Amino acid sequence: MSPTDTELVEKANTAFYEAMEQGDFEELSALWMDEDISCVHPGWPVLSGRGEVLRSYALIMANTEYIQFFLTDVKVSVAGDTALVTCTENILSGGPAEEAGELGPLVGQLVVATNVFRRTSDGWKIWSHHGSPVLTETEGEEDEDSPS
Repeated sequence: MSPTDTELVEKANTAFYEAMEQGDFEELSALWMDEDISCVHPGWPVLSGRGEVLRSYALIMANTEYIQFFLTDVKVSVAGDTALVTCTENILSGGPAEEAGELGPLVGQLVVATNVFRRTSDGWKIWSHHGSPVLTETEGEEDEDSPS
């Protein structure tokens, strides 16, 4: 039995995050369409075109010693040759350490993401990625909202 479009899109979406985790720039590059792509990383402006988008991933990979994505709330919608994936990226990452040979401090963050895929002759490719940070309340903010 051949996989459904939804399953193929889920597989392409998973491959995108696995390439990031493994720091595999070639694989990550192969997952994107060749033209008219866009990307918004949390806190960044819109990046357009293959050169800008892939350069951003090269920078992220070069400055991130460790990254792991735990995807939750994954929803896939397919309409003809276009697919939309929404998910929450539960990210655990660590940057370069101050001392050689050690991993920098690990940081966790939540990002909601929208990944748009297009069907090509080479399978489903990423057309656009948009990630937005999820704002969480700090303890001080929770106390301010509590009744006295």
